[in-house]
Amino acid sequence: MSQSPVPLPFIDGLRDAANLRLPGSGRAWLDTARRENLEAFVAGGLPDTRAEAWKYTALRALGQRRFALGDPAATAHSIDPHTLILPGVEGPRLVFVNGVFRADLSRLEALPAGLSLQPLSQVLEQDPEPLRFALSRHYREAGDAFARLNAALAGDGVVLRVAAGARINKPVQICFVGAPAQGDLAWHVRNVIEVGEGAKLGLVEHHLYNTPHKHLGTLVSDIVLQNDASLQHVLLQNAAEESTLIRHGSLHLGARSQAALHVLELGGALVRHDLHAELHGDEARLDTRGVFVLRGRQHVDTQLSIRHQALNTASESIWRGVADERSRGVFRGAIVVAEGADGTDASLNNKNLLLSALAEIDTKPELEIYADEVKAAHGATIGQLDERALFYLRSRGLPQAEARALLTTAFCRAVFASLPNETLRDHFSEALLAHLP
Repeated sequence: MSQSPVPLPFIDGLRDAANLRLPGSGRAWLDTARRENLEAFVAGGLPDTRAEAWKYTALRALGQRRFALGDPAATAHSIDPHTLILPGVEGPRLVFVNGVFRADLSRLEALPAGLSLQPLSQVLEQDPEPLRFALSRHYREAGDAFARLNAALAGDGVVLRVAAGARINKPVQICFVGAPAQGDLAWHVRNVIEVGEGAKLGLVEHHLYNTPHKHLGTLVSDIVLQNDASLQHVLLQNAAEESTLIRHGSLHLGARSQAALHVLELGGALVRHDLHAELHGDEARLDTRGVFVLRGRQHVDTQLSIRHQALNTASESIWRGVADERSRGVFRGAIVVAEGADGTDASLNNKNLLLSALAEIDTKPELEIYADEVKAAHGATIGQLDERALFYLRSRGLPQAEARALLTTAFCRAVFASLPNETLRDHFSEALLAHLP
């Protein structure tokens, strides 16, 4: 599928990108990879609605904007450290402001045995060779324009490794803070995460803002779980209400590894989350849980792709969407059971609530099976609050707004019931309730 040329205002902001002095510049393989990805982005352009993966998300308005590349004052922005605190999360912490690492806000003292945690900018300056495979990657799908842009321009991010057999008892927190700058800027962050054989990791990803802004942020994460590894990944996204945030994640699961993902999407004007998971090893398991709660003119697009490629793998996905006022939500959940992946057990369920006659949610579950002896199911619904339940609550004296909020919160809470951190689970419920009208 062909794509539209990049609009001139957007490309004008990239003309000097090839001359940027990013961390690690001067190493031939890295410079070549960055240049090739930038050229591919410029040649392919921004995807339009003719591309199936972007059918419900138009980028024309974004393409007409101009962004500065990076924030030279990122290390000087005043950030209240209390805003970074999440209840029940007390482990190591990496903080990035407008895509730039902030050592003064991070917490890297006395890392537990078996955990290596560094900002990408430091690794690129000191010893980038171990990242050569990850950072030389080329994105060839029609909808991967922002992943190409990130591969070309990301100069910071997270490099996290857990040694084989290590148990990291306190979750690692990574924070991405948006702060006002001179005009609108674009920042790009790349994360490389590996959990070694038999190791265990908890990871909390937190997107927040200092004061309102209209920046564009892209984040690409490559996560690898070796055999028998375990990952508990929690993502809380509460970006500035006029900002744009594009995330692209790939997850590779080895034999008998287990990954659980819990996502709460609250902020942003335009938010896109692509997650591609591949269960490569026998008996690997992936559980995903997510919810977006939208208001105003917010637009959130979630693209979930799970590919079963080995024997006796399992996945269970439960996602919820809530849209109010003139907001729009998009969810696509695709499960592919490859040839030879016998014994697969896969399910995907997506339920959505419309709280306004002007709100819209588009959902598209997909299922492709190329193996025998498979158990698979998928389904999606879009509806409104139960009028009988609403009447019951109002008959007990609750005001209409409070009754609606109570029912909506209950609808979403099912997503977090399996989150083992009870304190963080309660915080998610509070944040969700505060975001409701």
